[in-house]
Amino acid sequence: MSTNLSSEKITLAAIKPGQRVQIEYLEPSPLKERLMSMGLVPGTALKVLRSAPLGDPMAISVRSYNLSLRLADAQKIIVSTAAL
Repeated sequence: MSTNLSSEKITLAAIKPGQRVQIEYLEPSPLKERLMSMGLVPGTALKVLRSAPLGDPMAISVRSYNLSLRLADAQKIIVSTAAL
């Protein structure tokens, strides 16, 4: 059994501004197809730009454009902190 200590899978909501991550998968939700149509698909790299004072919403940079996400939606996106 091998473990990869260089990556950790967490939700996008837990990522701090300035960090880069890669999308691993999206949990089932009513907005899953909408998020995927905006380019949030597994394997895509993104950067968290900033979050509002209370953390909701958050701004990310993905596929050469900026996108705002509600915290509840960001909690459905599982990301990896593996080096990109």
